[in-house]
Amino acid sequence: MSKPPHPPGPANRNKPCPVCGRPPEPKFQPFCSARCADVDLHRWLGGVYRVETNEKPDDDLDSGV
Repeated sequence: MSKPPHPPGPANRNKPCPVCGRPPEPKFQPFCSARCADVDLHRWLGGVYRVETNEKPDDDLDSGV
């Protein structure tokens, strides 16, 4: 069996909230509040965060077929 990518111990709990930098709350891990979790979700849905790919756009989608 392989090891998990991050240890489940206190090392991950010490990282600050990725949105505002405050200490995280266990209920909203890794965020400090529901507000920061919502801000992060809005950034993903709005396209602020992106995963780069090397794929070319599909021509069929552009032609409306």
